[in-house]
Amino acid sequence: MKKVIHQAAFLMLVSIVLCIMPYRADANEKEPMTLFLERVYVDGVVSQEMIKSPSMTKKQLMKKYKNWRLLKETDQELVFRTSIDDISPILKENGYVGLSVNGILSAFEGRPASSQHIIQSFFQIDIKRLESYQHEQLKKGIRVQSKDEYLSLINFYKIYQLQQRPLSIKQPFFSMVK
Repeated sequence: MKKVIHQAAFLMLVSIVLCIMPYRADANEKEPMTLFLERVYVDGVVSQEMIKSPSMTKKQLMKKYKNWRLLKETDQELVFRTSIDDISPILKENGYVGLSVNGILSAFEGRPASSQHIIQSFFQIDIKRLESYQHEQLKKGIRVQSKDEYLSLINFYKIYQLQQRPLSIKQPFFSMVK
């Protein structure tokens, strides 16, 4: 008789646990999620948007952003990243290509002379090979408002890139001794 009572109690406990588990899983799924959406632009700028999503489950969010790359996943947050085939809003609003210290071709937020905010640096320009008006333009900054203008300027000035000379390689001492 005791054995039957123990078995009945065990079965009751198992059935209660099995009945409660789906509700707990749903409760966990409904916890508010914090969503971080990162956008990486052609000019290297990364913008991040934070969204609190109390109404969507993790599964729904994963489905909604399936074309984004998942960078981080915890019980309370998801971080997604995507690449944007355009220049950043910062560069569109107030972007210039010009010369930074030591003649490095760079993209600036604002004019190079008045801005210390370099968005991206590219390569060093051989200033001696530039026409004087080109050098002046780069010192003042050339306004860019589109991806095509941006890429066109970078590609144009590649021909003026200062070439680094390879270091001379000396033969090791032991190879010279015979």
